[in-house]
Amino acid sequence: MNFKVQGLDGSGRFVSLQLAAGNAEEAEQLGKDQGLQVLGVVQAGGSWNTVFKSLGTPKFPLLLFNQELLALLEAGLSIVEVLETLLEKETHAHTKQVLKGVVNSLHEGRSLSASLEAQPAAFPALYVATVRSSERTGGLVEALRRYIAYQVQVDQMKKKVISASIYPILLMGVGGLVVLFLLTYVIPKFSHIYADTGRELPFASWLLMRWGEIIETHGTLVTGIFFGGLGSMVYALSRPSVRGWLRELLWKTPVIGERMRIYQLSRFYRTLGMLASAGIPIMMAMDQVSGLLDARLQGRLAEARNHVREGQSLSHAMERSGLSTAVASRLLRVGEQTGQMGSMMDRIADFHEEELNRWIDWASRLFEPLLMTFIGIVIGGIVVLMYVPIFELAGSIQQ
Repeated sequence: MNFKVQGLDGSGRFVSLQLAAGNAEEAEQLGKDQGLQVLGVVQAGGSWNTVFKSLGTPKFPLLLFNQELLALLEAGLSIVEVLETLLEKETHAHTKQVLKGVVNSLHEGRSLSASLEAQPAAFPALYVATVRSSERTGGLVEALRRYIAYQVQVDQMKKKVISASIYPILLMGVGGLVVLFLLTYVIPKFSHIYADTGRELPFASWLLMRWGEIIETHGTLVTGIFFGGLGSMVYALSRPSVRGWLRELLWKTPVIGERMRIYQLSRFYRTLGMLASAGIPIMMAMDQVSGLLDARLQGRLAEARNHVREGQSLSHAMERSGLSTAVASRLLRVGEQTGQMGSMMDRIADFHEEELNRWIDWASRLFEPLLMTFIGIVIGGIVVLMYVPIFELAGSIQQ
């Protein structure tokens, strides 16, 4: 199998290599053998089978599980009794299988964190780290509260982005279908009418009618080319290299790229704050959250970790590495002075999420009317070009 190994070389530059290995651990070792400070390993390429398999695999309801777990623990049940209760009432086969594995692991004498860690598809590393930290302090209930609050905030931000995208996508879809109907059905009918009149058409209308004649004559070929192009586009978007190129293009776009950076930093500080509040050392927490960042920001995080190891303050290290804003730097310095780094990081995330929410609202209010205007101009232009010869013909008859 091919794996993409990302890391820093000896000079501190971010490097991405594609290596052949039997598994991810072997690929990571190969990267280290080549002198890389490995930041991440992902399987390269991918296939349609992998895509369909991932689509068909149900997702474990982690937030609901935590809410039920917290309610039963606050009711006075032990962790084993809670999980057995959740297992008994569960009806979904996949969730039931995960819970059964955790319960069996607990009965074998393993800790809760180790039992959860054995189910990586259901319980992310951040969640396992939070539970493991609570086992040392005895504050599992408080850790679950923090994780639920964290997950709710992250989900709200995702829902905000998705809800802002639904209407423009729906509008483009309906507009595209209308344009497709006009180009493939209505225009060929009009091309017959104008061909019978033998009148000379305006150039733009003539091009449109020529398109109708092509559809009429070579409809099967055009349909094949259209669906072939559509399939190629879908396949291209399923390739990590193409998605990476598109992501790189968005990062370089002045306004959108800066908002993507703010979103990444907001999620980064939200997660780092949760881990810091759970009592996890800041260096260990930074290692665990590196996977949440884009590849280019992972290199900056590695720089920040090196600065902290050299004895610099966290606020200075983040500022030097480009992982902070003016607001973040100030709040980090306050956190260092008061010892409340977790709550300060939460405030940083809150501030930037509110900023992103305002920007999304503004962008959607501006983009939606512009999109409607553009679609209206396209459809209206096609209709006008179809009817201009008829208007000219009616005018000549009246004369």
